[in-house]
Amino acid sequence: MIKCTSAQEVISFVEKEGIRVIDLRFMDLTGTWQHVSIPSTSLDLSFFEQGIGFDGSSLRGWQTINESDMVAKPVPHTAFLDPFYEEQTLVLICDVYDPATDQEYAKDPRNIARKAEAYLQAIGVGDVAFLGPEAEFFIFDDVRFDQTQGAGFFYLDSEEARWNMGREEGPNQGYKIRNKEGYFPVPPTDKHQDIRTEMMLTLEDMGIQMEAQHHEVATAGQSEIGMRFGPLVEMADNLLKYKYVVKNVAYVHGKTATFMPKPIWGDNGSGMHVHLSIWKDNKNLFAGNGYAGMSETAMYAIGGILKHAAALLAFTNPTTNSYRRLVPGYEAPVNLAYSRRNRSAAVRIPMSHHSEKARRFEFRCPDPTCNPYLAFSAILMAAIDGIVNKIDPGQPLDKDIYDLPPEELAKVPTTPGSLQEALHSLAKDHAFLLKGDVFTQDVIDTWIHHKMQDVKAIDLRPHPWEFVMYYDV
Repeated sequence: MIKCTSAQEVISFVEKEGIRVIDLRFMDLTGTWQHVSIPSTSLDLSFFEQGIGFDGSSLRGWQTINESDMVAKPVPHTAFLDPFYEEQTLVLICDVYDPATDQEYAKDPRNIARKAEAYLQAIGVGDVAFLGPEAEFFIFDDVRFDQTQGAGFFYLDSEEARWNMGREEGPNQGYKIRNKEGYFPVPPTDKHQDIRTEMMLTLEDMGIQMEAQHHEVATAGQSEIGMRFGPLVEMADNLLKYKYVVKNVAYVHGKTATFMPKPIWGDNGSGMHVHLSIWKDNKNLFAGNGYAGMSETAMYAIGGILKHAAALLAFTNPTTNSYRRLVPGYEAPVNLAYSRRNRSAAVRIPMSHHSEKARRFEFRCPDPTCNPYLAFSAILMAAIDGIVNKIDPGQPLDKDIYDLPPEELAKVPTTPGSLQEALHSLAKDHAFLLKGDVFTQDVIDTWIHHKMQDVKAIDLRPHPWEFVMYYDV
């Protein structure tokens, strides 16, 4: 674990440890971590001020070809040692700047997240927003997929998978996980204990405080590793490290990990419940004497989340596959209501902790395909809007959603049924995101335009199951 607070401390660390390679990383608009490496001999104090230039037109959703030059400037306190490169390499996360103005680039997701934190403080609502994402993922043994004009398929395999109960494995030793029975079994049913432990300890070595690791509900290697909550930008940085470590540890072991929300049919998908609390003067503003031990401020924040949920999902659930997880009638959090125990509600108030410091709520809709800087910022902006405008979240949904009569169920609003619906909602409802210039209109428009290309790409292609249903019509 490295603790550097200044450029000079980073340079001193590099010299002391004899590090020869520096890896500079930043995130594009759609959520891919990008990087470029330089020799450590290029790292001096002026480099932190000047940064390194790159072609912004080659990244999705960024600059046009005639305004392509961009600059990435490293942030000293983000330094960590990469655990996978053969040559010892120091990683520095960067903020992106427009060299024409030397101003923070409006479409840099990390800049948007920093502005969200600043807006929270500027309007006096709070000093810090703490977020705790719970990102789920699958570990597969094999994955193949392709689509041409004459063929389209995907193939997944896992030694744990229920569909391999009868496979010749020479020998098949059994211990396959039945659908929806993957939560917490010990080995040999759980095949990935050691891999998840390696992931967890690698993240700890990188300076991230970890809480637990375990098998998740679904068959075929669904997993989760819990990180301790943190401030918004820091937590988004950590989530990128989390996904990076999970994918690379799996790769080293000859396996493959995916954060795709719904890779398999007939079992649970992977979500990313996001816990939120807002603090001021070292006091948790969400702790109180109201429903489930929450304060009036917390209830207004929930009101803001629920009011803007349909638009939020354009950022928190940004793929067409996201909406194969958010399907009514299952355990997915599709009901736009809040509850202290009901896991089908979009907002849940955990009841396992009773201290004031632990008071929080979780927004259960998001999934780990999101760009965390954008998703966390949008969630915070919706909560702030609820607090500022005192938005009433209504009554809690504490009943079993599956036992509600149809007429009562019809009164409970639900999440959008597709990415296209979520994008249409964002187009209509984004004024709350523009406050404090956190998101700009250009960012909103670019996001909608880019993600609509995903929608069109799926709409244009036949689905394999359509042949089953319609080939002989």
